[in-house]
Amino acid sequence: MKINIRNSSSKKAKKTGYRTRQRSAGGRKVNRRQRARHGSF
Repeated sequence: MKINIRNSSSKKAKKTGYRTRQRSAGGRKVNRRQRARHGSF
């Protein structure tokens, strides 16, 4: 049985790249905000 407890080291190991953010609705919102602020990046 797998127990889903996320420890702090795996929290820190969260991926933060552009492509990773594109995979969720919230991340797409972040990318859109960055594009608006800095132009295309």
